[in-house]
Amino acid sequence: MTLSQRQKDRIMDAGVAIVLFMIMLCMLYPFYYVLILSFNKGTDSLLGGIYLWPRTFTFENYARFLNDPHWYQAFLVTISRTVSGTVLGVLFTCLVAYGLSHRDLMFRKSYFTIVIFAMYFSGGLIPYYVVLRSLGLLNSFGVYIIPSMLSTFFLLIAISFFREIPQELKESAHIDGANEIVIFYRIIMPVSMPLIATMALFTGVGQWNSWLDSAYFVQSDELRTLAFRMMEVINKSSAPVDALAAANKAAAGVTSYSLQVAAMVVSIAPIVCVYPFLQKFFIQGIMLGSVKG
Repeated sequence: MTLSQRQKDRIMDAGVAIVLFMIMLCMLYPFYYVLILSFNKGTDSLLGGIYLWPRTFTFENYARFLNDPHWYQAFLVTISRTVSGTVLGVLFTCLVAYGLSHRDLMFRKSYFTIVIFAMYFSGGLIPYYVVLRSLGLLNSFGVYIIPSMLSTFFLLIAISFFREIPQELKESAHIDGANEIVIFYRIIMPVSMPLIATMALFTGVGQWNSWLDSAYFVQSDELRTLAFRMMEVINKSSAPVDALAAANKAAAGVTSYSLQVAAMVVSIAPIVCVYPFLQKFFIQGIMLGSVKG
């Protein structure tokens, strides 16, 4: 007795669903494991054997994290750089892309040559450091924002996206007396929400997770980011610690690792909360911006 084609399709669909479900579990369980460890007593977590839920539930890890002025300041700095860096980066990149999207722009090929060259070649860390020092950006909040205001990758995508917008929209606005700035803010930006949402998602995640600039170009503790503090905790956890400090933490049930996982949850939560609202624009923005060259 042979199976019908419909039965074969059902078996195949069930097999694919099982495989995808296993892949989903493998991807999600590490995040869930970090979450339950952040709500478990740190000294108890060292014993192991925690898999599905906290064994000794506590908020002490988060309380210690929020009460630490270094973590709190780093959290505020990270939020500030993410919001301002994302807004300015998307706005400035779109402004430059809108100008380069005009086919009658003078020296257009020269501009594209500079963009492509800058996209594939870099001067290196030391020349970059010298440039930042000459601009007075070292050890300042501007070092997080100004160098990242223009993304060459998204610049090319935005140029291709803006070229797909019908010229009739711009021409009708010109007839009504609108200049290029008004056209950009009143017409181009509203119809480019898929592109803007995609750029904002990538730029925001990059700003939120960045720690190299905080390590290399900033010396003030007040300007350290959350990602840098997490790297600092990771490095300290593998180094010898002061016995008195370790005893004080152990008395409260908090360890360096439990504080670290609490910081990881706090750092991941904002991105997880924002992503569902931008997901519907994500694929659309990338595809529409890459159809034409």
